[in-house]
Amino acid sequence: MNADLEKLIVLQRLDSAAHDAQRRLGEAPEREKALDARLAAARDVVAAAKAKLAESQNVRRDHEKTVALHQGRLSKFREQAMSVKTNQEYHAIQKEITFAQTEMKTAEDAVLVQMLEGDELTAALKRAEADLAAEQKKVDADRKAMTAEAAELKAAIEKLAADRREVVGSLTPQVLATFEMVARRRNGVAIAEARDGICTICHVRLRPQIFNTVLKNEQILQCDSCNRILYFVPKAAPAQPADATPQPAQ
Repeated sequence: MNADLEKLIVLQRLDSAAHDAQRRLGEAPEREKALDARLAAARDVVAAAKAKLAESQNVRRDHEKTVALHQGRLSKFREQAMSVKTNQEYHAIQKEITFAQTEMKTAEDAVLVQMLEGDELTAALKRAEADLAAEQKKVDADRKAMTAEAAELKAAIEKLAADRREVVGSLTPQVLATFEMVARRRNGVAIAEARDGICTICHVRLRPQIFNTVLKNEQILQCDSCNRILYFVPKAAPAQPADATPQPAQ
């Protein structure tokens, strides 16, 4: 293979790897936002559970106040019933007592309902808080992994840059200039494999004489369509079966 072409293939791999590493680093802010969103969602669930529980407790307290109110009225009416002097007064007091008892019973039933609901809401809150704690651990672990990955990516980028300088320094200046010009125009991809008579990136069929020359990998040739530098990867020879050892002649 042409020495410069072989180096250009290596250079493209280095540039692509560096681009991928830089892209991954650039995704860090969005990934951080996603982690924050996960925690915010879990916190919202806890806040909603707390709000429902607080509302239920307030309603329960209101019903308990109603029970206490009617208990006080019942005590008052029973005291009054002891001192009434006429049947009319007695029947009026009994009517008030019956009404207060009915209202108190309704309020007591409502308190019981709120107590049962409160138990369910308390359990729901505990589950939400447990889920939040678990999500916090996951997010902390993800952040730790992101920090480690960022350090690895930065180290890899530095290594790739050093390797690139070494390759660039050994390339023919004109070939390097062609590579960099095409890379600028083609989103960083200046090399393309030619396969079955086609440029595998722009998918345009090559002229037969160009493809036949590319097959040899002896020249720097460019695709007529996308201008990328072309190379050919020969097919690997089929592996020999393990039991295909030649037998000695009889």
